[in-house]
Amino acid sequence: MKVGVIMGGTSSERDISLLTGQEMMANLNRDKYEVVPIELNTKRDLIDKSAGIDVALLALHGKYGEDGTVQGTLESLGIPYTGCGVLASSVCMDKDMSKQLMQHAGVLTGEWQRVNHMEELSSIAVQQLTYPVVVKPNSGGSSIGTQVVKEASVLPTAVEAALAWDDTVMIEQYIEGEEITCAILDGKMLPVISIRSNAEFFDYASKYDDHGADEQVVQLPVDLHHRVEAAALACYQVLKCSVYARVDMMIREGMPYVLEVNTLPGLTRNSLLPKSAAAAGISFAELLDTIIELSLKERSKEDTTL
Repeated sequence: MKVGVIMGGTSSERDISLLTGQEMMANLNRDKYEVVPIELNTKRDLIDKSAGIDVALLALHGKYGEDGTVQGTLESLGIPYTGCGVLASSVCMDKDMSKQLMQHAGVLTGEWQRVNHMEELSSIAVQQLTYPVVVKPNSGGSSIGTQVVKEASVLPTAVEAALAWDDTVMIEQYIEGEEITCAILDGKMLPVISIRSNAEFFDYASKYDDHGADEQVVQLPVDLHHRVEAAALACYQVLKCSVYARVDMMIREGMPYVLEVNTLPGLTRNSLLPKSAAAAGISFAELLDTIIELSLKERSKEDTTL
C-alpha cells in the first residue's frame, strides 16, 4: 500500500506537523507500506503531489490540515485519508462552535466569550468577566498565541496578540485544577494521562520540549473515571468524530471540564496520544496500522452513503 505522509502545511503549527510526519515515517511498517513523504508548502501542493497514493496519512495540524479543508480536497480527489471526516474536523477546529455543541449535550466546559474586534472588549459580557481568564485564538492549536490573563488591564494586549493568529479570539474562564487528556481510538477511551506543566499552563514549550511537563498515566477514582469517560465519549459522539481523537480536560472539585477536542492530535515523540496507546499495550507502529485500517473502513462507509 502506498501511504502518503502529508505534513508541513501553511498553519502556525507547521513545525509540529513536520515532527509528527517524521515520527510517522520512522514507525510505519516498511514491510506493509511504501512510504511517500509529501511536504506541503502551499495549498496547491496537495493536488500536485498526492497523485498515485493509496491513502493519505495526515500529519497536519491547524488551519488547512485539521479544519476539514484538506479532508474535503482529498475527498474530491478520491483519495482516502486518515482520521475524522470533514464535518468533525471543521467543527472541532472552531473552539466556540464545538463548546456550544458540548454545552448543549450537557458536557461541562468553562464559560467563555468570543470576540472578533478590539472594540468588543467594551461589551457588558466582557466587562463582567471574572479573572483569571485564558485568551486564545479560536481556531488555533499548540497553545500558540495563548495567554493567561490575571487582570483586566492586560486583556487588550493579550487579545490583540491572539488576533494576530486568527480572526476570532476566545476569552475563556481559567479553570484551576488537574489537567488530563483522554485519547480515543475507535470509539474507546485509552488510559488517561495526567499533565503537570513546568510552566504556568500547558504552553507550547511544555508540550514539545523534552521535560517540559510531567505526563503520567493516571488511575482515577472509579466514580471520577466514569465521569471523565462519559464526557470524553459524549464529545467524540456529538462532534461526529471518528477513528481517533484526543479530549483535553481539567478536573476541578471532582468534576471534568472539557477544554477542547483535537481531531489530529500530535504524534511526535513527546506527544500524548502515543503515550496513552503505549500504556494500553499498543506500539507506535501498531497505532499507525490501526489508524490506517480504521480510516479506510470509515471512508468506505462514507462513500456508500453518498
